[in-house]
Order: sequence, then C-alpha cells, then structure tokens
Amino acid sequence: MKLISWNVNGIRAVLKKDFVDILYTLDADVFCIQETKAQPDQIEVDCKDLYPYQYMNSAERKGYSGTMIFCKKEPLSITYGMNQPAYDTEGRVITIEYADFDIVTVYTPNSGTGLKRLDYRMEWDQVFTDYVTHLEKPVIICGDLNVANEEIDIKNPKTNHKNAGFTDEERNSFKANLLKHFKDSYRTLYPDKVEYSWWSYRFHAREKNAGWRIDYWLVDPRLWDVVEDSKILTDIYGSDHCPIELDLK
Repeated sequence: MKLISWNVNGIRAVLKKDFVDILYTLDADVFCIQETKAQPDQIEVDCKDLYPYQYMNSAERKGYSGTMIFCKKEPLSITYGMNQPAYDTEGRVITIEYADFDIVTVYTPNSGTGLKRLDYRMEWDQVFTDYVTHLEKPVIICGDLNVANEEIDIKNPKTNHKNAGFTDEERNSFKANLLKHFKDSYRTLYPDKVEYSWWSYRFHAREKNAGWRIDYWLVDPRLWDVVEDSKILTDIYGSDHCPIELDLK
C-alpha cells in the first residue's frame, strides 16, 4: 500500500502546476494534502477515475488552511475535525477509517511571526494527541506538523532556535506528545540521513537545499512491522513543500 502526503500551499495554485499529472504519476492508494486554501465549490480535481472518493475539510476563513484526502478505496468512515469546536474551525484534520487502521491527515498550526500563536500551538499539540490516542484502531498520522524535531532536520539550527517550528517549546512538545505514542517513520528508518521537505521561497533556499524536515508519517508501533519504507520525494515541485511517502507491506 502506497500513501502520500503533501502540503500543496494552495490547491488552486498547484492545479496550475501539473498537480493532476503528479497524482497519476505517483499513483498512491491514499493521497493526503494540507493547506488547500480553498472551499469545495472553488475547485474541481479531474481524477475521479483514479480517486472516486475525495474528502475535503475547509477552514471557515476563506483562502486559509484546509486539508483533503483522495482515496482509491472507500473508507469505512470519515471524520472531519476532532469534535473540539475551539480547534475545528480551520479545517486542519481529517480521519479516514479502514479495516486495520485509521489514517489521520493534519495541518498543524504554525506558531507564527513573533511566536504570537505559540500558546495556541502548545494547546493544539495536547488536544490533537489526545484525539489520535483515543481512536479505537491503530493510527497512522501524516501531514505538515510544523516542527523540525532535531538539529539534523534543519539546515541552519543555530540561527533558528527562536523561530516558529524550531523553538525548544515546540520540539519538546512534539516529543512529549506525539512522539511519546508514535514512531517517526523516516527518522526511525534513516537515523543519519539528511533530507528536507520544506524550503522557504526566499533566498533560493530550495536551490541551495537550505530546508527543514517538518512533514511526517508517524506510525503506531503496533503497525511498525508492516512499514516497508518512508521517503521524501524531493524531485517533485509545485509547492514550497515536497511530497512524502509511506509504503506498507
């Protein structure tokens, strides 16, 4: 089983950059995207023959946040949000249920310029972790988690300790919450490999490979035996992020 996750930084923009061709080329069983920045009536993704089942969770605020999942096989159930009104207005979470596990795609809130949303982010980490750890089946989580966990996951760690995504608060929260219950599939398989999944649009960052690894496939330890590979698809363009892949036996 092939699973893909990608922060597309605006689905309407990426549709103009061969997104549908990329869907068909990657040919995943489940394709999760984050930061759609669109309402359902604003887009049409022409891939119904490949993905007859499509689920979208949009933010109340237009042009902001949002998640979407494309599936070849119909899930047993679909859940939008976490049943937490204070955290469900931005379309950040979709859960799909299959026979043996749940897949949760998430677009974790960014702490923002000047860390003005750091408190909200710290609360989010706890609420989201509580949600995924109380689902009945083993869980696979994917998405833009907006945190580079270790110094190996960021090109310039020393200059970023006070910037959103690499603060001690966010990294410690990630370890104390999600990583307490789930395995970071890529880093578990490749403890010393240096690859990134996001690059700023500024300063030719992608060209220089001055990036961050902030996109993850997190896997319930009960499912670890079926994990075959975890990849970062750095050769695919169209967003400031690249897709990440999880292969299951």
